[in-house]
Amino acid sequence: MSTRPSNARFRFQLDLHSGVPVYRQIIDQTRGGIASGSLTAGDQLPTVRQLAVDLAINPNTVVRAYRELELGGLLETHQGTGTFISTQKMKRTDAVRERQLAQIVSDCVSRAGAAGFTVDELIEELRGLASEQDRRR
Repeated sequence: MSTRPSNARFRFQLDLHSGVPVYRQIIDQTRGGIASGSLTAGDQLPTVRQLAVDLAINPNTVVRAYRELELGGLLETHQGTGTFISTQKMKRTDAVRERQLAQIVSDCVSRAGAAGFTVDELIEELRGLASEQDRRR
């Protein structure tokens, strides 16, 4: 299942067999889209109803994901106009950023290892993703 927000470069895709809760997949994919540059400040996300219909999930699941992203400062909801990637930069210290990145890397390596991939294969895939993002810019 997948759906695309208003910018054509990003698409939500769910893996219902991953063991990762659907709301967490939406959060992680939104954060990943921001980190990769596929989602930028001011981009509009699908409405709660539209994303729920597109992904065939309960709207409360989308509400939960959007609410968590909004509380984290990544999304802004404007009544009557929609949900957007925040124009406000999250303020984090270097130590917090390093700790968060270390956790993300650790989680990613663990998940890749559990799926039978090596760290070298993971690095190769990340390099390919970075090259793809560079070409899009």
